Amino acid sequence: MTHTLILLRHGESQWNLENRFTGWTDVGLTDRGVAEARAAGAALIKAESLPDVAHTSVLIRSILTLEEALAVMERLWIPVRRSWRLNERHYGALQGLNKAETAAEHGEDQVHIWRRSYQVRPPPLTTSDDRHPGHDPRYSDVPSDLLPACESLADVVARMLPYWYDSIVPDLRAGLTPIVSAHGNSLRALVKHLDKISDEEIPSLNIPTGIPLIYSLDDELTVLTSTYLGDPAEIAAAQAAVAAQGNVASDAKKR
Repeated sequence: MTHTLILLRHGESQWNLENRFTGWTDVGLTDRGVAEARAAGAALIKAESLPDVAHTSVLIRSILTLEEALAVMERLWIPVRRSWRLNERHYGALQGLNKAETAAEHGEDQVHIWRRSYQVRPPPLTTSDDRHPGHDPRYSDVPSDLLPACESLADVVARMLPYWYDSIVPDLRAGLTPIVSAHGNSLRALVKHLDKISDEEIPSLNIPTGIPLIYSLDDELTVLTSTYLGDPAEIAAAQAAVAAQGNVASDAKKR
């Protein structure tokens, strides 16, 4: 028996458009982002890959992306589970800053390290900073020692994997097709696990907004195939735009 898993990075957000570090800041979708989400739903219909259950972060851009895609598929009725463990990487004190402007100030190499190094964390928030998740009621039931002031991708992997094993894997074992609507880095963390990507190789992985990534898994949940739904040239261009976000001259999309 094969199992199908659908991964979907949220559609373009307002801070994607403005090339800002977003992290756990709640930012809505642009009109383009809504269109990307709806196109994702249409692509899943065409591919005959309809989800039975949905998982999303607690950030509005991933929630709205999921709702728009499910509406197109006429599957708003399926169960939806939300977890902070699927949130974007927490960018700490970088949240809200323009990536290109930050690169101009600190250098492209430093911004690349902050964005893509597997182990290096960005500058942290203080607990008194209004942006710290301890001030947000949606995290009131999360132990304070689990709430990040900043995160590396390694940190995201560590907090995402328990949700994978406890919530998504049981759906797959039950023969369901889950869709995971999340973020560039939480999905990079999951793809790293699924594809067994090394710490050294993961910085080069770029996940575009609004394009479904379909996995076929065997009974051991080992990857058989994975493919994006869409035109390969357009997907490659979208991935290149993600990679260029930290360039001084870049006005490409931001997560």
